[in-house]
Amino acid sequence: MSSTAADMEPLTSGASNRIIPILKTVRTFLRFIHSLLFSLLLLLLPRRYRRRPMADCALPPSPSKSGKRRRLEEEDTLRRRALAEGIDMTTGNEDCRWNTFLFFGARRNALFVRSWLPITGQMKGILIIIHGLNEHSGRYGQFAKQLTSCNFGVYAMDWTGHGGSDGLHGYVPSLDHVVADTGALLEKIKSEYPGVPCFLFGHSTGGAVVLKAASYPYIKEMLEGIILTSPALRVKPAHPIVGAVAPIFSLIVPKLQFKGANKRGIPVSRDPAALLAKYSDPLVYTGPIRVRTGHEILRISSHLMRNFKSVIVPFFVLHGTADKVTDPLASQDLYNEAASKFKDIKLYDGFLHDLLFEPERQEVGQDIISWMEKRLGAESEQIYS
Repeated sequence: MSSTAADMEPLTSGASNRIIPILKTVRTFLRFIHSLLFSLLLLLLPRRYRRRPMADCALPPSPSKSGKRRRLEEEDTLRRRALAEGIDMTTGNEDCRWNTFLFFGARRNALFVRSWLPITGQMKGILIIIHGLNEHSGRYGQFAKQLTSCNFGVYAMDWTGHGGSDGLHGYVPSLDHVVADTGALLEKIKSEYPGVPCFLFGHSTGGAVVLKAASYPYIKEMLEGIILTSPALRVKPAHPIVGAVAPIFSLIVPKLQFKGANKRGIPVSRDPAALLAKYSDPLVYTGPIRVRTGHEILRISSHLMRNFKSVIVPFFVLHGTADKVTDPLASQDLYNEAASKFKDIKLYDGFLHDLLFEPERQEVGQDIISWMEKRLGAESEQIYS
């Protein structure tokens, strides 16, 4: 196989096994520890030895500054929401009705959701799309068109800090929150369409979210299966010290951006037009990865790798062998180790990370549709046997 964990490259859009150049991380960490120890020393000294100018420097930011930051974040959210609303969802398909709405997640945060539903024919099932890190649901319109033409309904949610949803752009305080929001949206859809089979789809880091969500019995019971494209399953820091300091940084300076992170859009598709569209999209976050976001990716990846053998949900995992963002060997390990009775894998020779934006996207989409139909057929046989 042409892609190994050692071949991974740094990135800012998607999950990476090299979150920050190690030397810059160590240097930043040492400076931070020096400042922290100096501040603690000032606090421990008797009052008469403290110098007021230095003590003043250690005070937290004034309420006016934090209030200004909140206002800027809120303004940015409203700007992104307007951009999200402005995306054309018709995709040239007159046989479906589409909609956008705000859904309040597990922590009552506003999440931007899209839906495409077929007008004619009986709906076979509903696919709920959980996008990858730094992108958004509006990129999946063509896939939605392909699905609705085969009588599958589609919902797609922007997670926190992405697309038209609440939060600082590119900042994920906890991927467990995204897992909970995914379960809450699934529950809402099941209540509105109680007899319609539902599937979860996750791309890249979204794939990790979906796999973890399906490990909870109450979520698994609502699903017919899950589909994972290029899932972020084996994500490691470039050096052990990065993994050691990440939890500390994520608690103290969670929104800090790694200035050393790669700002260039790396190839995630062999289609130049798709690549240009992604990295010129104002709703795709292309800035340096934030500390907490990077730590959350490492955390969920580590959890999933330890629990492959406990996976029992029906799944279909798809991965390109030339993926430079996530590891196709990890997808193979998931398939080999999972206890699921109904599972499939497809590795696309020479394909890159964004499978649904490769030149062969129609083929990939049809593979997903065929798998869902096979899964539904297997369920019908069990019911009537």
